[in-house]
Amino acid sequence: MELRQLRHFIALAEERSVTAAARRELIVQSGLSNSLQALERELGTELYLRGTRPVRLTATGEALLAPAREALRAAETARRAVHETRDVLVGRLRLGIALSAQYLVPFAGYLGAFLRDHPGVDVRMRPAAALAMLDMVETGELDCAIGPALEQRGRLRLTSLAREPLALTCHSDHPLARRGRVKVADLDGERFVDVPPGWTARLLSDALFAGAGLTRRIVAEVGDWEILLEMIAAGAGIGFTPVGLPYGVLTGPDSLLRHLRVDGAQMERHLYLILPPRAETSPAAAAFAAGMLALHSSAPSPAAAPVASERDAG
Repeated sequence: MELRQLRHFIALAEERSVTAAARRELIVQSGLSNSLQALERELGTELYLRGTRPVRLTATGEALLAPAREALRAAETARRAVHETRDVLVGRLRLGIALSAQYLVPFAGYLGAFLRDHPGVDVRMRPAAALAMLDMVETGELDCAIGPALEQRGRLRLTSLAREPLALTCHSDHPLARRGRVKVADLDGERFVDVPPGWTARLLSDALFAGAGLTRRIVAEVGDWEILLEMIAAGAGIGFTPVGLPYGVLTGPDSLLRHLRVDGAQMERHLYLILPPRAETSPAAAAFAAGMLALHSSAPSPAAAPVASERDAG
């Protein structure tokens, strides 16, 4: 079997669509299908179920997935070893990103500097939820990530980059916005606009309500902070959001949103550079991490917006 065939199979397993896998591999759909059929003929078994949406692997396909990934990692290690003898960094950096962290950790600038210094490296950025990024770095699907985490995970290496409080955000007409102080118990039964499961803010909110023995109705799950703020501004509900989000709906002079401090709620997201164990870190990831940390340590920290009550905000 060929490495190309294994790469096409992994793309299908991760994208769960022949069309999406072909687009990812930059080949026509028929070319990817032919490659997969050739692999199946060589192995003497079907690897995925035809006609299912999304695509589902067979039992033999599931069994092949981990060894296929390991084979590609071994091939990439061998290729890097050859290129490193030439003292040139080449290859691909697969970087997980929490896009909303750009204002706290300006990764676009760090990536730009990295690509200028290492023209032989291509970067593939993948936005993902916090838990998903940790899983992908742990399994080798990502080389490193910049994003939030709540605690140490296995053998991963986490370097703190920034921290930011989350505040209860509501429309200025909401009854809670007119109070001087808000307690956790005041949130019982409220309508919430929240981020999807797996996001740090959702994990913190779920833990807060479970610990207090309270309930809330999640009327909408939104995987984009700006849209979430727009929905709160429209009166759909309230929600916990990072205080420094740089969106006009929150920062504009005519904003209808208010940040409130909730007594007894310790809500804070921490952003990290996430790397696998040192022995499993690719040269590209190691070089990017070193350069990014050097630039980040010398950059001024962005000021976090204060968490104010309606009384403080005037």
